[in-house]
Amino acid sequence: MDASNGSVRQVEDVRTERWDDPVRGRLGFRTLFSSEETGTSTLTSGVAELERGGLLAAHRHTAAEVYLVLEGHGVVTLGDREQEVFAGSAVSIPSDLLHGIRNAGSETLRFFYVLAADGMDDVEYRFEDAG
Repeated sequence: MDASNGSVRQVEDVRTERWDDPVRGRLGFRTLFSSEETGTSTLTSGVAELERGGLLAAHRHTAAEVYLVLEGHGVVTLGDREQEVFAGSAVSIPSDLLHGIRNAGSETLRFFYVLAADGMDDVEYRFEDAG
């Protein structure tokens, strides 16, 4: 894909990756733009889905990140505090801040994420339970 002219992708056309373990959590995500998927650079973005009871466990990474909640109800952890989020909530996550998110509702929690990184291979996730 020639990223120099911009591009459009449909979420439903992108393969869902899944995590389901006690360290990282239980969620699905679709990376829409990244150096690995689309040859783009500077930003990596996609959509994550947490089913009822799902979570992205507390972790850190050097890349700053933003979440935009698309639907559902959740609780985001930012350092030592927790904040409820709903559709329309935007979350700013500075570099190396401990953070995570869990579904606190009965419906799927979906959020758009943007990382200040060329691709997912450039993001080193350091999970709290992983030492």
